This record gives sequence, structure tokens and C-alpha cells, in this order.
Amino acid sequence: MPLETKRKFQTAEQPASTRRKAKKARLATVQAQKVASTPSRRDLRRAARTPKLIKASKPATSAAASHGSKEQNDFNDEEDHFDRKAQEAQEDDDDIHYNISEQAVGHDDDEDEDQDEEIQEEKESIGKGKKGYRKKVKKPSAKKGKVFADTGKIKTRLSEKEQKQVEKEKAKKALIEDKIEEIKRRKSEKRKVAKHNAAEQVTYQAKYVEALKRAFISLPRPNVDKSAAALDVHVGHLCDPINLQGLAHFLEHLLFMGTVKYPKENEYSEFLAKNSGSSNAYTALDNTNYYFEVGHAHLEGALDRFAQFFISPMFSENCKDRELRAVDSEHKKNLQSDNWRLFQLEKYQSNPNHPYSQFGTGCLESLLDREGIDVRDELIAFHSKYYSANIMKLVILGREPLDQLAEWAIEKFSAVRNLGIAPPANTNPPWTAKELLMMTYVKPVKDFRSLEIKFPFPDQHPYYQIHPVRYITHTIGHEGSGSILSLLKKKGWANNLSAGTTHGGIGFEFFKITVDLTKEGLSHHEDVILIIFQYIQMLRREGVRPYIWEEIASLAGTAFRFKEKSPAAGYVSRLAGVMQRGYAPEWVLSGSYLIRGLDPNMIMDCIDALKIDAWKSHLVTQDASIVPGGAFTESEKWYGTEFHVENVSPALLEALQNLEPNTDLHLPEPNAFIPENFETNKVPTLVPLTTPVLLKHTPLMRIWHKKDDVFWVPKVNMYFQLKSPLSYSSPINNVKAQLYVNLLKDALNEYSYDADLAGLAYSLDTTVEGMVLYVEGYNDKAHVLLQKVIEKMTTLKVEPDRFRLIHDQVDRMLRNFKLESPHQHAMYYMSYLTQEKLWTHEEKLAELKDLTAEDIQEFYPVLLSRLHIEGLIHGNMGAADALKAGAIVEEGLSPKALVPSELLSQRSHLLPENFRAVYKRDVPDINNVNSGIEYYLQIGDATSKEIRARVQIMAQIVHEPCFNQLRTKEQLGYLVFSGLRKQTGALGLRFILQSERDPLHLESRIEHFLESRMKPYLDEITVDEYEKQVNSLIQKKLEKDKNLRQETYRYWAQIVSGYYDFDELKDEVEEMKQTTLETMRAFFHNSVLPSAHKTRKLSVHLTSQRVPPVIEPVENGEEADGMNGALAAEEPAKLREGTVIVEDLVGFKAGLELSRAPYPVVDLLRYSKL
Repeated sequence: MPLETKRKFQTAEQPASTRRKAKKARLATVQAQKVASTPSRRDLRRAARTPKLIKASKPATSAAASHGSKEQNDFNDEEDHFDRKAQEAQEDDDDIHYNISEQAVGHDDDEDEDQDEEIQEEKESIGKGKKGYRKKVKKPSAKKGKVFADTGKIKTRLSEKEQKQVEKEKAKKALIEDKIEEIKRRKSEKRKVAKHNAAEQVTYQAKYVEALKRAFISLPRPNVDKSAAALDVHVGHLCDPINLQGLAHFLEHLLFMGTVKYPKENEYSEFLAKNSGSSNAYTALDNTNYYFEVGHAHLEGALDRFAQFFISPMFSENCKDRELRAVDSEHKKNLQSDNWRLFQLEKYQSNPNHPYSQFGTGCLESLLDREGIDVRDELIAFHSKYYSANIMKLVILGREPLDQLAEWAIEKFSAVRNLGIAPPANTNPPWTAKELLMMTYVKPVKDFRSLEIKFPFPDQHPYYQIHPVRYITHTIGHEGSGSILSLLKKKGWANNLSAGTTHGGIGFEFFKITVDLTKEGLSHHEDVILIIFQYIQMLRREGVRPYIWEEIASLAGTAFRFKEKSPAAGYVSRLAGVMQRGYAPEWVLSGSYLIRGLDPNMIMDCIDALKIDAWKSHLVTQDASIVPGGAFTESEKWYGTEFHVENVSPALLEALQNLEPNTDLHLPEPNAFIPENFETNKVPTLVPLTTPVLLKHTPLMRIWHKKDDVFWVPKVNMYFQLKSPLSYSSPINNVKAQLYVNLLKDALNEYSYDADLAGLAYSLDTTVEGMVLYVEGYNDKAHVLLQKVIEKMTTLKVEPDRFRLIHDQVDRMLRNFKLESPHQHAMYYMSYLTQEKLWTHEEKLAELKDLTAEDIQEFYPVLLSRLHIEGLIHGNMGAADALKAGAIVEEGLSPKALVPSELLSQRSHLLPENFRAVYKRDVPDINNVNSGIEYYLQIGDATSKEIRARVQIMAQIVHEPCFNQLRTKEQLGYLVFSGLRKQTGALGLRFILQSERDPLHLESRIEHFLESRMKPYLDEITVDEYEKQVNSLIQKKLEKDKNLRQETYRYWAQIVSGYYDFDELKDEVEEMKQTTLETMRAFFHNSVLPSAHKTRKLSVHLTSQRVPPVIEPVENGEEADGMNGALAAEEPAKLREGTVIVEDLVGFKAGLELSRAPYPVVDLLRYSKL
């Protein structure tokens, strides 16, 4: 599938981790691809001028490094499927409903064509009869007549009736002409007004470009909950000095650590935390991006603090030493990540005279002071040289009017120095002939097999009006009949394919094609390369097909037209980066999306850039037998990645020179899933409904429905929980269900791919309760996709060849878990210890090995024979159609109903009061230098609104001080998090850390933080300060849903929880308002303080095998200072007296009580209209 080229929320030089990417691939695809065409000629023309996001399952391999508070929000429960989905909805792509005029974009053509359309409609309306149809007019017949000498023409004789008809036609024609003139006059006036408004707006904003010496966009949004701002500097780690690699990233870290005006090093983060805000930043190859969001009433204060980073940062020596440890910890966090390792290897193998070959993250080794180099002086010099106003782009979003936002921009940022420099660029190519036509065999950490072919490619940013590369990403990345992937799957050589460009820096990009290989495909990797080039050859031979380009442009337009809102911080961050691409001011919002024309020559130039003599390849495998010589002979410096390099074989080069057409490869067929009906039937709504309606309630099925009355987009979300006690009753049944689901997706891939492209996607996932089916996207043809999925679920034929490949995928997925990060293992075992039933990966692997295709063929009909179906249909769909969707599922599956006792959900284990336990184990990856811990304080019943309110207030108060103390001051690790752990029936606080330090030391520092930092803080905090914290939390909780999906997830989470507490949010807010400071002090002393008599603590320690455990000293209460965060010592860290060491996991769980099973908090008929 085409690979998305847009960067978003990245960490260091590589995009988000493989784990998060894999789990979010389907949903990322759905939101990034809300694409379709349009129903009428007018809409179709407009859609052709509005944007397309190339379908993507993988983010671009873009160089970015991030740090800051976002890491504290990245820990949703591994098992909490629906909370994860809600978080993913928060990270969706950004909306365009802001105050930059798009009216000038294609305006003349659009108005003229609309005018033609209206004229045609007027012509057709004149002369219609009472029933509204066009009256038939009998044309005069050409009768024989006489010849007139003056003309030589034949003129017919007309009867009186015919003469009257002619006169009537003339009168009608005159009426039409008058109407046409009126339409033209009216359209002309509208065009003048629109052009004037657009020009006035762009000029108005350009005035501030001149005043600030930087591009500036203000985005007034009257009803926004959160205000936000972002500043992008057009300099990144390509400008690192050769002897201080990672300096740009290090600078990004240090800017947060105090300024002359605000010297307190956590002033910025503390201000944001107290005002419903957060912040982050990332360093990429050629830009560094800083952004924040905050409660709308506090934008000015946040802007003032934010601006000082670029005016007068302190770069204190003390902060420098400690934050260098954070940079080093960030690098070590990534050492065992294959994404990071492969990316750095690509750079390492680049032209050594180009900065792309350098190491951008930085670490202690690359950034320490050394003879002749003072790193602080170098940081100041870098900031002074490159942080210039004229290469900065600023975006501010707020409730305030444009004038006020602009005034703040000038007031706060005008002191930023303008050096008049050009954005740094390097004219040398990153890959020369010496680096091309090379085959690199790479040994990964995890067991996976892939082939990546990479081409040097021209920078596509200048071609944003045409986006010619989308034609080849669309065709090469296609997954339907005739595609590269379709042929490779038929041969049993591949499972997935992605294609697309990744931006390198000013003047250069790369086009990459990545194939997920099977074992057989690994042996045939040269044949795979030949097939790829055969497809490229076919593209040249076929030329540019207008129907494909029109489809791409139309889908892009529809996606842009119906793009929904998203969180403020992500939006301004992306937009500030986009502004560096040189778009015309009026096209900043749409330039990344809209296709404004077709240029076949530019498309052919892109195809011609994929040359048979200018490419390189990575073949990734743990199998050394595939490597010439049988060994990986080299090692990359910074990550230690093992590899071996060979020239591309002469036989392969000769075969490429003599390619024959492959008849199995052809261009995509027209997309049958393009929607044609975008009508939303919007009606005035004073107060939108706050709960879905129960349309159907039988022993077999419940159907919930809510017609969208908030966003009015032509989309629908249809979710169905297929509850089955069989699915998770044993490890073997769980594995069978997983294989069934994966086989089904594999069988539907070619069919569903077009729907995916057209903004309509499905997903089927296994859960501890059974399975969940999602259908999301444009509602016009949602029933068609749902029908096909249900049909395939009951008729799937398990092919032995495909089973073998899917079996291999599941096997490697389970085995690769041991190589995940230590903190993920800590979270996993915490869930295992506290959930009633959770099968381990080892238990699943033991059952997987002997399963056959016949086992799955026999299993799934039994699985589907007894179910309880619960569905939510939310969006642009009425109650009748919602019931039809439910009928498709019910009649298609035709199961028998479960008995009531089978509907009970799983529960949580409850820790007794005054109880402390720890479970210890080694990190399974013997090469990982990091250890990890989850420290969990279980508080009480999750159904109690009092407990929910108190735990959430405590999490709010603890959040910023925890990060500041454990991460910033003590430098315990890059990854420091505090927040909630919410499970069925139980709720508590948790702390998660990943560090080179021993977990015992980490636990002692968490407890010291609670005893010595939080206890005096809560004892001394004023009522006013406390109320500010509570109000900040309430503001966050009362934020409006940004899009349809967020609202859907909110309802769905309540449905699948089993509580159906749709008033939960309202009740919690009311309880928070009633919770006093004295109540919270008592709550802390009784239930949170480690020494409290009601404390119920469980921790999981994962200890690295790479280095001996570090016995760290316990502090004497003084703050940590210096490079190592060293503290005065009294005695080594140790567990509290009476702590239970858990050795028998099953025995430990057997001795614990269970929570109550979830049950509706109210009678469900309250929500029914039956």
C-alpha cells in the first residue's frame, strides 16, 4: 500500500515504534484515508480541487527526535483495546476548519463551472409541467417547400399551430437568455466579493510576515477548548557539527530548561500542567518543531513562556549535564528497535561527505565535553547561528480574534533575532554511484523478513500543486488484482507491501518499496526485485491513464472536503512544518492534500526516476544462510547492527536489462467503492443527544444507534461485539480465533483495499470477550462492505498454503514479544497478575505449533454458532438503516443466543489492604541495557464515582512533579510516566519507568518521591492552588469531541465495559467539584502514601541481563544534581519490610479476591424507544 509521507508525533530520527505502528496500522489507514469521490457533476469538480492522503499502513521513515511530556501519555493498558482506540482517535490527522482563505484556490474555474451548471439547471427548469418533468415539444417537420432566389435555401411551410410553437420557443429562449445574464451578473458579484475577501485576508496575514520577519498564521476558532501554538525552525540535525553529532537534538531538549525571563527550569511544563496543557518537540533532518496546547483562557501566558525559548534560553551548565543523560537515555531506549537500527544503517551507508550519513540522536559518547570542545559554548553558537526569525514558521490557534492573536505574536516574538540566513542546504547528493547498486544483508533484532528497494528521488515539495508522485505510490502500492502484491501473494512470496517517498532534506528525497517476505520469498528475493521492475516497466509502457489520476484527485478532494477536527497541538505542529515547504499563503492549509492539475510529463518524470541502474536494497533476515559467505561481516557504530554488503549480482543486472512484460501485472481497475451520496439531511438541533438509543433488545442482539447531530459528515461508524465464551476459554481456542481472524483478513484483502482507498474500512479483532468487528467511513456503501465481510466470515475456505504463511506470522509475532521494551513487559505482567484470565505468549505458542488448516476450518463454524451480538451504529445513518445493518450481521451469522450466565465479563483481582508485593524477572532480550518497572497502587472499586474522582485528581496533582523530579532532576530514564490503571472493577495509580538503573532503585525513588515530595506538597498546598489543579482536570474532561470517531469511542467504551454508564463523565465532574483539599489529603495519607495502613501495592521489576544490577544509594532528601543525579547516601535501596516476593504467578492470583463482574448501572430500557 502507498506509504504515507507526512510526519507526525515522531521520536528521534525514526517514526513511532514498530509496536505502536503495528497496532494502529488499520486505524491510521482509516483516518488518513477518508477519501472518496462525489455524487454530482458540480461536487465532482469541486472534489477534484480538494485533497488526498495517500493510503498508508506505515509512516514514512523520517528523521525526527522528540522529548517532553508526550511520553507521559503513551501508556494505555496492553489489554485495554477500546481505551487504545480512543487514544488513537486523539492522534488522528488534523482538520482544516480555520481562518486561512481557500476561496482563491481554483476559484475562477470553480465559479465558472458552477455558473455553467446553474445555467443548465435553469434551462432544464423552464417549461417544466406541473409534475416537474420536461414537457415534450413536437418539432416542426421539414416539408417540401419552394426555393427562394435570394437565399437559395429551402424554407418549410408552417401551420398556424406550428408557428405558435415556434414563437413560444423563441419566447422561452429569450427568457433563458435573460436568466443567463442574471446568473452571470450575480456570480460576477459573488466572485468579486470572494476574491476581495480572500485577497484582503492573505494581505492581512502577510503584513505580519513582514512585521515579524517570519511566516505567521493565526487561527481564530471561537469555540475551541484548547488553544495551541507551534514554531518550526528550518534547521535540524543535518547541521550538526561532525564532531558533535546530535547537537541539534540536544539543543531541542535544553530549550525547555529555563530562560532568562523564566529561570525556573520547569516553569513552562508546570504552567501547562496546571492549565490543562501539555507540550512536546521533535528534531528532524532539516527542521526542529516545538508545540504546546493549553486551556483556552491561558494562551497568552503560555505564549510568553514559549517565546522565550527562541529569545533568551539559559543553557545552564547544571541543566546541560543532566539533560545530556536524558538524550543518552533516549538513544539507549532505541538501541534494540529495528526501525531505528535500519534507519541509521541507511544513513551510515550514505555518502560520507553528506551530513545525511551522520548520527542525529546523539548520546554521551557523541556529545561529551572533550579537549578543545565546550559543549555549552557549541550549543549557544548553534542557537545563535541558526535560530533566526526568517527561517521560523509560527502558528497560533485560539479563541481570540485574528487581531488579538496577531498582536500577541508581534508582542511575544518580535525580539527573536533575524539573521537573514537561508535555510541550510547541502548540494552534495546523499547517495552517489558508489553507494548505489548495493545489496545489504541485515540482521534484525526481531524475527522478520523484508526487502526494501530504495531510489534517490527529486524533492517533491516544489510540485505540491500537482503531487505527481501520488500516481506511482497509488499504482505500485496497490493491493488489488494485477498489483505487485497480488502476484507475490499468489506465488507465496510476500504478505504485505508498502511504497512511497520519504523526505530527506532540502533538495532530496527517497522513494522506497518495502516487501514483507515469506520464507520462500526470502529465497526468491531477486525474483521479487524483477517483478517490481516489471511493474515499473509496465507503468512506463502504459503511460499516464487519466481515469487513475482523476480518481486520485477526486478521492483527495473528498477527503479534504470532509476532513474532521483533531486535537489542537498536533494540528499546529503539522501546519508549522508544512509552512516550511514554500506553499503560497492561500494554499498552506490545503497544499499537502489538494491536487490542482494533471501533468503527465511530471508523472512520467517520477516513473523515470525509478531507474534500473540507480537503486540500492536492504534484505533483512536473521537467517545467515541466505548471506553470501554465510555470515554478517560488519557492524554499524552507534547501534551495533550486523550486516554484510555485496554488489548487486551481474545476473540480476542483466535480467533487469532484458525485462519481459509480465501479463499478470496490470493497472488498477476503477474503484467500485467510490461513494456517490454525501447527503447528511442536516436539521437544526438545539441540544445534541448525549446517549445512543437502544433500538433492539433481544436475548441474541442489542442494537444501539445515534444519528450524528454534531459533526454532520457523511460517515458512519458501525461496531459489533461478537461475544463468545469459546473464543478465550483456553489458550488453544484463543490461538485458533486469532488464526481465523488473520486468515479472514488475508482472504478479503484484495476486495477491501478499494474500499479502504475510498474512505471505508473494516477491521476484525479478537478480544478476551470474543471478537469485535468495525466498519468505519463514508456511509454510502458501508452496508455493501459489511455484507461482504459477514458473508466471508461464514464461507471462508482455509487454503493450506495461506494457512502456512499466516501461521508463520502469528508464530513470529508471539516469539518477538520477548524482544519488546522492558517497560512493556512490566505492563504485560502487571495485567497478567491483576486480570482474572490472561493467557501468556508461552502458553499460546505451545498450542500453536501443532495446529493445521483443518483445525481452523472445523473451529470457526463452532465459534460462530453461539454468540451474543451487540452493535453501535453512529453517524450519518437513520434508525431504519441501523436496524438493517444489525440484520445483516444477525441473519448472516445466524447464531444461537448465549444463556445469561455466559454474558458475564471477566473481573479483576483485588489486593488486600496493607499489602505490598513485587514480582521480579529478567528482561528476556539479553542485549537490552534497560530495566523497567510498573509500580501500582490499587485504590478501590472502579464503579465508585467518589474513588474515580479522587484517583483522577491525585493523578493530575502528581503528574508534573513526578516527571520533573524523576526524569528532569534525577535523570532516572527517558521514559517516566505516572497515571491511572483502570481495569474491570478496580482502579489505581501507577508509575512506569524504563532506565539503566536497577528496578529496586527505581522503586525506592518512586516511594521517596511520594513520601518526601508529594506529602509535604499536599500538606502545604493552598486551597486556591488545589482548586486550580481540579479545574484544570475538569477542563480536560469536558473537552468536546473533536470528530465523529471520538464520540463513537466514548459510547462504545461504555457499552463494551458492561456498565453502560453514559453519565459517567458528568457524574465524575460533579464529584470532583465537591471533593475538598482536606478530603484529598486524607485520601493521600490513607491510600497513596507507601507507608499508609491502607496501601495496596504491587510492583513488577524487569531487570536487564546486559549489565550487573546497580545498587543505588537512598538519598538523604536533597535534590539530585550533577551529571549522574548523585544523591548523598545513607544505605542501599531495599524493599519495605513485609513485602511479598511473588514466585508462583498462578498461586498468587488464586489467593486474591475478585471484583464484582460488570453490570449495567441503570435499566437499559431507559435508553430504549421500544
